[in-house]
Amino acid sequence: MSKEMEFTDQNFDQEVIASKVPVLVDFWAPWCGPCQMMGPIVVELAEKMGDKAKVGKLNVDENGAVSSKFGIMSIPALKIFKGGVVVKEYVGVQPMEVLKKALEELA
Repeated sequence: MSKEMEFTDQNFDQEVIASKVPVLVDFWAPWCGPCQMMGPIVVELAEKMGDKAKVGKLNVDENGAVSSKFGIMSIPALKIFKGGVVVKEYVGVQPMEVLKKALEELA
């Protein structure tokens, strides 16, 4: 994975829940200012992690089923999944190094 992935209601179980590597999901929306600030960080993180982890975004406006399932109330919300379960959660803009370190510890 050299670029960030786009997660949806349709591919979430296959790409995130069934993933053999840790997955960072950025729950976001186009109208959210802090989400726009998080965007380039997610892209850079996806490039840095390569095949060690999946990194991607899920648009909460277009994918209500997954957003509801995980109780997304504030965005950006970042959740790291391993083995199909949430192992770390963050709300708000996060520095790339914090997210990178969390993924590397799980990889």
